[in-house]
Amino acid sequence: MAVPAAAAARLPAAGVQSGGKKFRISLAEWSLHRAIFSRLMTNLEFPRIAREQFGIEGLEFVNGLWEAPTADYLRTLKANMKSTGTTGVLIMCDGEGPMGNPDKAVRLRAADNHRKWIDFAAELGCHSIRTNMFAGGNEPKSEPEIATFLSHCAESFHRLCEYGQGAKINVIIENHGGVSSDPDVLVRLMKMVNLPNFGTLPDFGNFAKETDRYEAVRKLMPYAKGVSLKCYDFTPNLKETSMDLDRLMKIVADAGYHDWVGIEYEGERLTEFEGIQAAKRYLDKALAA
Repeated sequence: MAVPAAAAARLPAAGVQSGGKKFRISLAEWSLHRAIFSRLMTNLEFPRIAREQFGIEGLEFVNGLWEAPTADYLRTLKANMKSTGTTGVLIMCDGEGPMGNPDKAVRLRAADNHRKWIDFAAELGCHSIRTNMFAGGNEPKSEPEIATFLSHCAESFHRLCEYGQGAKINVIIENHGGVSSDPDVLVRLMKMVNLPNFGTLPDFGNFAKETDRYEAVRKLMPYAKGVSLKCYDFTPNLKETSMDLDRLMKIVADAGYHDWVGIEYEGERLTEFEGIQAAKRYLDKALAA
């Protein structure tokens, strides 16, 4: 697909102000995965739901929640975004293969499988695709295993980032389970690839129980090109029950980050709509403070 002329104006990496605000609010489509899986809504309706139900502009798509992404489908999605005044932020990509697989052919095929999502992200005006750092088998545990795994990842992510540079699309990794949830390992990969369109998507959840989430987010923020406000439940006075969001958002601010903060609600007590609304009220309050 042709890269739109607007590509050059996409959001840069962390540290750049967005319209003078502390940050901008986006919505991770995964927050609505139960509604989509239940066929109460579709990906094509995501722009309208985000804007009308929650007053949210930024859209963080999930590739697994799309119907077949044909050219006509993308045109319809773009039209729906335009009519609702919503903005593409990123596409979360799963299921395209293990980027750290020990088999070179497998990992490079995984890198190339992501290319279409870079094309789609460019078409929708997004700044990034979110990828995973998985081995596709046994997770590396010992230092020699991790070092080998990182060398495999560096090769495939470098290849993908080079493709993304032509479309001005970032390739970012979320702490998303396994070794990817070790912030020190993820930082090592950032330094190994060392490309301007490679970065992190710090997720406030997705850490092992023994990990200090606050220190982990602090380590990932220098490379952040997005932030995922993972949340599970809120008290009536908008306190998240499993983590100190005020402390986490201060870490984000102290890192000089002023771009999109994506709501990703995964709780059970509140409905998806209630959870998103509570998180939106929390962020609105933080913006007004």
